[in-house]
Amino acid sequence: MEAQQEKEARVAAWLKKIFGDHRIPQYEVNPRTTEILYHLSERNKARDRDVSLVIEDLKQKASEYESEAKHLQDLLMESVNFSPASLSSTGSRYLNALVDIAVVLETKDTSLTSFIPAVNDLTSDLFRIKYKNEEIELELAKLGKNLTTTLILEKRLQEDLKKAEQHLSTERARVDHRLQNMDFLKAKSEEFRFGIKAAEEQLSARGMDASLSHQSLVALSEKLAELKQQTKPLKKKLESYLDLMPNPSLAQVKIEEAKRELDTIEAELTQKVEMMEL
Repeated sequence: MEAQQEKEARVAAWLKKIFGDHRIPQYEVNPRTTEILYHLSERNKARDRDVSLVIEDLKQKASEYESEAKHLQDLLMESVNFSPASLSSTGSRYLNALVDIAVVLETKDTSLTSFIPAVNDLTSDLFRIKYKNEEIELELAKLGKNLTTTLILEKRLQEDLKKAEQHLSTERARVDHRLQNMDFLKAKSEEFRFGIKAAEEQLSARGMDASLSHQSLVALSEKLAELKQQTKPLKKKLESYLDLMPNPSLAQVKIEEAKRELDTIEAELTQKVEMMEL
């Protein structure tokens, strides 16, 4: 409990320090929010300590640089009676440019032994970046080529898809037409079937022989075709007898027999045909 109260007190002190004279935003005080704000305050304090250390280090380095600069200035004054204040405007510009270069190159001083390695490092970085740029350009060219190929393929696929859709539309229309024809034929078939059935019932009511019905007539037609096929060998046989020259009396007998058989079949056929016509 005391630890929780201590955390809340530290959080309150930290918030007051952060916001200063401004009003602290209201928040719900509970163990969870207190814990979150406590961790934030601890991290903030740690960061402030790190920043303070960096500032102190920079101050120390600045003091060292100032001491070194004063020492070098005094040395110049004692040896050659030279000071930056005695430089001309051109010399001052050159000196400032030299200092700026040293700052950009991040050298410890403006000597050649510091400039040459820094310039070499920059040159190496330049060639490395140039090589990297060439690799990137090659990769971009490859990607551009692949993109062009992909776009061409996409265009072809779109054209094929369009053709397939048109073909599908045509086939769908054709199927619909066939379905309509099928429905029409089914309707007509049912109509004819009912018509035939009604006609047969009317004929049956009038005393028509059942053998003259549609099915019977179809069967008679098939039988007639079968009888015609049976007469063909007899006609050929009769023709072979007509071509025989020896023994005229025997041939005449055979001819008469064949004629009678043919007449019988033709009479039967005639009767069947007459029944079909009725």
